[in-house]
This record gives sequence, C-alpha cells and structure tokens, in this order.
Amino acid sequence: MRKLISTGSPFERTAGYSRAVVDGEWCFVSGTTGYNYATMTMPDSVEEQTRNCLATIAAALDEGGFAMADVVRAHYYITDAAYVDLVFPILGEVFGEVRPAATMIVCGLNKPEMKIEIEVTALKRQS
Repeated sequence: MRKLISTGSPFERTAGYSRAVVDGEWCFVSGTTGYNYATMTMPDSVEEQTRNCLATIAAALDEGGFAMADVVRAHYYITDAAYVDLVFPILGEVFGEVRPAATMIVCGLNKPEMKIEIEVTALKRQS
C-alpha cells in the first residue's frame, strides 16, 4: 500500500514530489531543507536549519506511522565543510542511539540560503 505524505510546501506540487512516500514497511523521506514550512522562512544558522530539517522529517515519519528510531539510512548534504562540527552534535541528539547508516556530502544546494539538506529512509521495526 502506497501513501504520499505532504508538508503543504508549494515546492512539492511545483517540482512534483512528496515529502515522504510510504510503501509497505518502508518510508522514504525526500531531501528536506531547513525551512519552517508553517511560515516558509529559512533561519540563518545551520544549527536551526538542521533542527527544522529534523522536525519536518519526524513529522512526516509520524504521519506515515513511523518514528525516528525506524531510520535505517540517512544522507546529509551541507554547503560548507565547516558545518560538520556544528551539525554533528544535533544529529547525535536525534540519531545517537538509532545509528543509521549515514553519508555526509559537501555540495551546493538549490538556493543560496540553504545550508543543509537531509534525506532518510525508514524501515518499520518489528514489535
């Protein structure tokens, strides 16, 4: 059973994607940037952007019946290697016990104000 999850962001319809797609026991969360989707604002700091990314991801997972503890794979995209030491502690707060397989890449993102983008894959844990 396939379920599409949206944050209501205008980007989703314009670019033709879902925030997340649930397919059976899997949830695939699209690359998520640091926007506050309620206000469509982007904070300046990479730390706040990271927290916004994680909050948006957690909400999408929850809507699909998953939790952050179900995350098995994470990709982190940052625009400056100097951000590594700033985001690692925040990621550790959320994923320190979960410890998904992860990759961090330094690259350009779609808009200059974007400093981080996070995408995750979750697999429903067996009770």
